[in-house]
Amino acid sequence: MKIRKAVIPVAGLGTRFLPATKTVPKELLPIVDIPAIQYVVQEAVDSGISEVIFVTGRGKDSIEDHFDEIPELEQVLEERGQKEAVQSLRQLAEMIEVVSVRQKKPLGLGHAVFCARDLVGDEPFAVLLSDDLIEAPVPCMRQLMEIFEEKKESVLALRRVPEDQVRRYGIVQ
Repeated sequence: MKIRKAVIPVAGLGTRFLPATKTVPKELLPIVDIPAIQYVVQEAVDSGISEVIFVTGRGKDSIEDHFDEIPELEQVLEERGQKEAVQSLRQLAEMIEVVSVRQKKPLGLGHAVFCARDLVGDEPFAVLLSDDLIEAPVPCMRQLMEIFEEKKESVLALRRVPEDQVRRYGIVQ
């Protein structure tokens, strides 16, 4: 089976980036002028995924809104002659099918992925996180999907982290 869906857990509290994340989801913090989550979704699209499932929490509606149409904004931009901005917003809204499910309590990454089970069904799926962005000629997710298609087994990408981060953030080695 081909991987068509990606689960992107975005329900976390963003405590590592406080106070910036008190009212703005960490996934929407920009890297220059593009929110981190947009890079993650673009990687999914570039890897051949056709549906993204956001696992959201309270205060995270703006993540889904980022990938939605905003006709009022488009109209104002059109009236101002900002056609490139309008085109950019439309491309963003059309880049992929986005659905979401709510994680009512922050019970960890495994629980967040479990919350998407009804939307995933029995098919293989990808899990993407917005904590680390990996630049590569062939998207990291595409590379993992190619290995999955060959081996027909689950595949993980791992990255070493400094020892102080292991202790500070409770990362399992």
